[in-house]
Amino acid sequence: MDIVAGRLVVAGGGQAAFALVAKLRALKDTRPITIVSAEATLPYQRPPLSKKYLLGEADLERLHFRAESWYPENDVEVKLSTEVAWIDRAGKTVSLSDGSMLEYEYLALATGATPRRLPDAIGGNLKGVFTVRDYLDADRLGLEMQEGRKALIVGGGYIGLEAAAVARGRGLDVTVIEMADRILQRVASPATSSIVKEIHIARGVDVREKTGLDRLVGENGHVTGAELSDGSIISADVVIVGIGIAPNDQLARDAGLEVLNGIVVDDHARTSDPSIFAMGDCSVLPLKGSMVRLESVQNAVDQAEAVAAIIAGGDEPYVPKPWFWSDQYDVKLQIAGFCMGFDDTLVRPGAREGSVSVWYFRAGELIAVDAVNDAKAYVTGKKLLELGRTPDRALLEDPSTDLKTLVA
Repeated sequence: MDIVAGRLVVAGGGQAAFALVAKLRALKDTRPITIVSAEATLPYQRPPLSKKYLLGEADLERLHFRAESWYPENDVEVKLSTEVAWIDRAGKTVSLSDGSMLEYEYLALATGATPRRLPDAIGGNLKGVFTVRDYLDADRLGLEMQEGRKALIVGGGYIGLEAAAVARGRGLDVTVIEMADRILQRVASPATSSIVKEIHIARGVDVREKTGLDRLVGENGHVTGAELSDGSIISADVVIVGIGIAPNDQLARDAGLEVLNGIVVDDHARTSDPSIFAMGDCSVLPLKGSMVRLESVQNAVDQAEAVAAIIAGGDEPYVPKPWFWSDQYDVKLQIAGFCMGFDDTLVRPGAREGSVSVWYFRAGELIAVDAVNDAKAYVTGKKLLELGRTPDRALLEDPSTDLKTLVA
């Protein structure tokens, strides 16, 4: 039996927004839906922007989740190049940037996040300095990525390292600087950091840890180099900034919703207003006693689909089961779980040359696995985490152990 109810307005047009709408329609919910997206194109996949799209292996049309015809066929209105400017919670309406207004029964905030930029005072406003969050950013960067040029990557997180891999793939000389003691310090163990660092060094990337950026220098408004905190000066034709993202929570803040480095939600993805949900990179959600932001496609999709089920009449809480991935060169790094608070790790060589996994523990309990070109370790670790089981340490340490037996 079809479910018909009041309008759902979705603020944002990314992964979480599309997943929410598609799941609602799959659940036979026929309520009116309006997606309000600041971008000029229909919802599309973002992870390939810094990989296949930049390498010219995929065009924008291939990145769209669905063809244009899918939206009218499923009675989904999409307002492009438009933003939700204001939320009237009492009147349950939103004012849009084009001057129009929409009533809602439910409002879903899928506003995403914005890359942190370098301050203008240190050259962040020079031409040739990029962040990558949408296809227009990728288009502009692609024009500058020409073989033989020198690229500086500011930030040794996953975004920066993926950009470094693409730049090397396009024939640029690449330097990565990371202000912390090691790359991936915020999101991975020293073992994983060391493995990934060696992958980049082997492909000719100059990786400089404990090195910050003092300022960029330029000529005629375009970047030409950088002065680093170790006193060195390097040339740079292209600078890619990967120093994290800031959640787009100002709309929620202006509406008086609870905000704490993101829009605070409960285990049903509800904000402090029960008629308003938040999901994806903009949301702060409960995970094992802590409030966290999970910046991943998996969380955006799973959280949005959980919201769809609730809007359609269900009441199941959203229990995050995090997994992530990062493609760098011909290396696939797959991550299951969330390593926050780990106090021990175990490094396990894989069956194939170049494959390895890092297993994370907290107080003896398995909490995450990093698998480098080791799909079997990833699948096993993910299954163990879903089952809430910790493998026998001796068996895990023994390279002759068939990982399948750990979940038998």
